[in-house]
Amino acid sequence: MNNIEVESRSFISSKKCKELRKFFDKNGKFLGQDFDETVYFKAPKDLRIRQDGKLSYLILKEGKIHDKYRKEIEIKLPKEEFNDLKSLFSSLGFKVNVRWYRTKRMYKWKGVNVYLWITKGYGYIIELEKMSNEKEKKKVHKRLTKLLGSLNIKITPRREFERRFSYYKKHWRKLTRSGSKRPCL
Repeated sequence: MNNIEVESRSFISSKKCKELRKFFDKNGKFLGQDFDETVYFKAPKDLRIRQDGKLSYLILKEGKIHDKYRKEIEIKLPKEEFNDLKSLFSSLGFKVNVRWYRTKRMYKWKGVNVYLWITKGYGYIIELEKMSNEKEKKKVHKRLTKLLGSLNIKITPRREFERRFSYYKKHWRKLTRSGSKRPCL
């Protein structure tokens, strides 16, 4: 069963994001652009809810954030259920750990999903992702890393993601307070 999310990602500049957008518009299959709000909860595991332009999601991921691969359970719900999900977890005593507001462009390229993200108060990220099984996850990650390298992008070290995430987690309310919640990509 392909229930392991495998990712290879890097922070990029706005200039590099524009270059990649042109590259993927030409060389990939454009799957759309969307805005999402994601709420991470303080929980024993990586528990979150997300709403995009079409659906709401209840997501549970094993392991730790920024792991190369993690088992993922994702339940899709009607978009209108997002506020009920927030109320449900609040009623159960779950506190909000962090909240993202991000715009993403999605592509299919060489058999993998490509996401160009801009997250308000956090920055630009390219992410290559493919679902895998337990047996193939390391092989898939190696391929994703090689594909990122073919774009002249070095993977941002995990410690840098953790440093930036730690800062964002402490300051997200301030970082997302002013202006539009919808960052432009």
